[in-house]
Amino acid sequence: MAAGRRNLAKQDPVLYGTTARLQSVRFHGILSEQTIDSVMDKVVTNIVFTKNRPLQLEGYLRSLYRYFPAELIATYVIYKQELFTDEYHRVFSRYRDVCVVTEDDFHSDVTGVINGVKTKYILFGIDDVVFFDGVEFGVIDETFEKAGEDIFGFSLRFSPETLKDSSDELTAEQAAGQTVYKLDWTKGETPHTRYPFELCSTFYRTELVKRILEGCMSQNTIAKALFGPGSVLIKAVSLAASPRSTLKRFGFFYSPNTLESWSCRWCQRNTESAPHFTYFQKFCAAAVQVNMVNTTTANTTDGTAEHTVEALNDKYRQGYRLDIDYVAAHKPSRPGCGREHFRLVRM
Repeated sequence: MAAGRRNLAKQDPVLYGTTARLQSVRFHGILSEQTIDSVMDKVVTNIVFTKNRPLQLEGYLRSLYRYFPAELIATYVIYKQELFTDEYHRVFSRYRDVCVVTEDDFHSDVTGVINGVKTKYILFGIDDVVFFDGVEFGVIDETFEKAGEDIFGFSLRFSPETLKDSSDELTAEQAAGQTVYKLDWTKGETPHTRYPFELCSTFYRTELVKRILEGCMSQNTIAKALFGPGSVLIKAVSLAASPRSTLKRFGFFYSPNTLESWSCRWCQRNTESAPHFTYFQKFCAAAVQVNMVNTTTANTTDGTAEHTVEALNDKYRQGYRLDIDYVAAHKPSRPGCGREHFRLVRM
């Protein structure tokens, strides 16, 4: 293994096109011996999804590491390669400890990473999310330890202030000498509080994530062989039409939106099989939704011509970056916000 790592490290850290395997996943980009070793010694696995938004991905990573300790986090970027390859390589070259998984088959790529996770926790991410505050990791870790099997996740989407107008019942508890709160998502009074599984800013126990995904997918051996992503039949169907309806029938997600929505729906339909309490302390992260890159769900956006992926990529090439200081100084009031929080600064 050491010899293989050295061979990878000798290649161009950004442009080499060979494929390496770690936990049965394709990795492209920066794979030095230090990078691979560091992945094995973390507490949180951060899995981030990105497509056509290098400027926003850079803002996500820079803001994440400002508020949460990089030495505890192993970050994997599931990268849908389509546009702006050079600009993405610039991002990856800056964040050299990030493991980049070039997406080929979304379902297999994501499950391959998750099945190989050895950390206690998983934190998913989307490239247009920005962090503007943090919670001490000791608080998060002790909350999980004290809550035991009752905790679904520790969310960065809520605070008592953001929920003051809801009818959700909040209970205060102590963790690491600080106050945290919990709510029963099965009795959630808002669309956000009754939506437990999301990909923006919630820490989950790794074993819970694995259990949810197993519950979503068909466990029939024949169904997996015939209709699983990458199967001969699905590949043949793909030549003539989209296989998405078939994949959906058997619970094989094919995009970040389907991963989130199908997993959340499984939890809502199987409340007896999932913990009931979402914990939180402060509102720390929001999706700044100024453009859209997915083709499966019509998410709300609040952008103009200057916020298209093409326009922002031009700005990135000119040296502009997302102004995360501005977001921190003008904190959003809800988990999804728009262009009023999107500013660029030349760096």
